[in-house]
Amino acid sequence: MYWSASPVAATAPDPSSLSEATEKATDAAGWVQQNWQSWLDAGLRIILIVVIAVVLRSLVRRAITKLIERMNRNAGASRNSALGGFLVNAERRRQRSEAIGSVLRSVASFVILGTAALTVLSVLNINLAPLLASAGVAGVAIGFGARNLVTDFLSGVFMILEDQYGVGDTIDAGVASGEVIEVGLRVTKLRGADGEIWYVRNGEVKRIGNLSQGWATATVDVQLRATEDLDRVREVITEAGEEMAKSEPWNERLWEPVEVLGLSEVLLDTMTITVSAKTMPGKSFAVERELRWRIKKALDAAGIRIVGHEPLPAEDEETPDPSGSVAAPSAFNNPLSPQSVASNPITPPAQSSSTSLNK
Repeated sequence: MYWSASPVAATAPDPSSLSEATEKATDAAGWVQQNWQSWLDAGLRIILIVVIAVVLRSLVRRAITKLIERMNRNAGASRNSALGGFLVNAERRRQRSEAIGSVLRSVASFVILGTAALTVLSVLNINLAPLLASAGVAGVAIGFGARNLVTDFLSGVFMILEDQYGVGDTIDAGVASGEVIEVGLRVTKLRGADGEIWYVRNGEVKRIGNLSQGWATATVDVQLRATEDLDRVREVITEAGEEMAKSEPWNERLWEPVEVLGLSEVLLDTMTITVSAKTMPGKSFAVERELRWRIKKALDAAGIRIVGHEPLPAEDEETPDPSGSVAAPSAFNNPLSPQSVASNPITPPAQSSSTSLNK
């Protein structure tokens, strides 16, 4: 038997498939040759954008950190002044500067990296319109879902930037009042008068009364007899205030001399004199207590009596003798005395039972 075809002829490749593969490889090489420059240009641009973003972010964050440290150094230098030690709270400055620095660093990172990401997408010829629209819709949805959190955060940012209050201040926030022990971007921590700790969300604070900024006023009312000499009383109280202003530590807590404002109330038997003094913030209650103590001692030494709300008897009126309203002793108070026995009615004698039967 003879074979009609040789093995070499059976395994030979198809010329059409070989030419097609050659054509595809040629087209791919040409496409790569045509586009490699654009790819290289886009890659270099992307690398440059990323490098610039990272370097710029690092420089901005470092500049913010240096600025915060410089603020803290300036605060430390102001504490060495005569009045700066009372007006500057180190912990308050530190927390406020850290919060401001954290916000600024976060905003800077978000802006720089977000801009770099959008620039890279534009280099890759990606249409940003659908992406921005989707991001806008997602932002609106997140804003509605977490509006309380956003409100708290924004309120905390503006509160810190405006320096409405800080650590060590005594404030009245409406929902709670007390001394500020910690300030955050979302929550402010207060310690109440009884030692309790209040956590107040910054978004819930509608109004704030800061009792520790600027200065405070100590007011004392002194109630005296209506017949006292007003000039003498003013002189005694003024001397007591001057002595208090010269002693430690009241010479630092009193920022102005003690002033006698005058009569605030005049009644038939009493009169009320109001005394006021401008004090250090947060020290008004202590100054009021010490001022009352010194005024009372000075008035006692001068022979001027402090009275209460009950009316006092006139000076020329004699106090009635309490024994005058007591009746004189009487013999009739003793039931065994002859006078008491004689005044008792005579009872008839009782009749016997036999006498009654004979009748």
